[in-house]
Amino acid sequence: MLVTRVKLTNWRNFREVDAPLRNRAYLIGPNASGKSNFLDVFRFLRDVAKPNGGGLQKAIRDRGGLSKLRCLQARTIPGVRVEIEASEGTGGDSPLWSYAIAFKSEGTGLQRPVLTEETVKKNGEILLSRPDAQDKADKERLTQTSLEQINANAPFRELSNFLKGTTYLHLVPQLLKYGDRIGGSTLDEDPFGQGFLELVAKSQEKIRKSRLDKIQNVLKTAVPFFKELVFEREEANGRPHLKARYDHWRSQGAWQREDAFSDGTLRLIGLLWSLLDGDDILLLEEPELSLNDAIVRQIPQMIDRILKLAKYSRRQVLISTHSEAILSNPIDERGVLLLQVGTNGTTMRTATEDELVALSAGLPVSEVLLPKARPENFARIGGGE
Repeated sequence: MLVTRVKLTNWRNFREVDAPLRNRAYLIGPNASGKSNFLDVFRFLRDVAKPNGGGLQKAIRDRGGLSKLRCLQARTIPGVRVEIEASEGTGGDSPLWSYAIAFKSEGTGLQRPVLTEETVKKNGEILLSRPDAQDKADKERLTQTSLEQINANAPFRELSNFLKGTTYLHLVPQLLKYGDRIGGSTLDEDPFGQGFLELVAKSQEKIRKSRLDKIQNVLKTAVPFFKELVFEREEANGRPHLKARYDHWRSQGAWQREDAFSDGTLRLIGLLWSLLDGDDILLLEEPELSLNDAIVRQIPQMIDRILKLAKYSRRQVLISTHSEAILSNPIDERGVLLLQVGTNGTTMRTATEDELVALSAGLPVSEVLLPKARPENFARIGGGE
């Protein structure tokens, strides 16, 4: 299943957005324009859909409360609204599913977020429309969505399970290398990879070996002198590790554990593992960090190749990037979303007709659209005019 459209009202940077999505979406825009906040829409819906340790109230609380979610340019509009459409493909067919949620502060002493709308449609037929008569009789019900309640979401559990499967990984190499010394708790869903090795360890041995073999083949091309990647546990305490063997003057080569890997190697391993680990929405934030441009340039093709190997070729991947190298490669220009900041918040658009003409003539996205994602007067940062 693929999310084919996202509509936002007063969500963080966005006062009003209606964005089409394809199976590969590239978000480009200036710093602080809202790329991460747009990706967070999918994490928010994932958190709302979780019946245990999730739900509407926690999802909003974890983001600092309603005041942090509501767009600063909202002015007199009090609430926030999110709507998605999902289909089995990216063609022009009508959406299979539509889900909309809107909420605002209840306006009493508790100031809790309460639903002002929750709607589910399947093939255009309304399966759920709230507030309903039960909500009006018991206003406490409006503090929870039907999406998060097992006894209420049976008619659309397929959609709920799809949203719960959303994956976000922005692996921070230092958290993985020095996790034992850093200590502290790991965030829900471990978005920064602090528990990445435990995630690898929990996978079934046959699946783990298959994935590491696929990752190994990519690393042989991307990392100089790289030969082999294996998983092991310490005998004393069972702690999981990744080990890599490199060509060396010794006949057996040189072995290193993950704490000696380069930042780029660790981020590449995290990226490849996340591509192989599941078949729902995958959110990638600036995958180019710590990687050589020659490798970065291959990321779009790498994603497609890995997903085909994993038999998840229809998995939807949403990518935020500043990288000229990524966008200089052939990609589906219809999947590029340009964020632009204005006085009424951030707007989002696809390529115009003129831009599509230039792209169809062979110019890359890096030359046609990326320059329009740069902040105004950026040259002044370095003292230029």
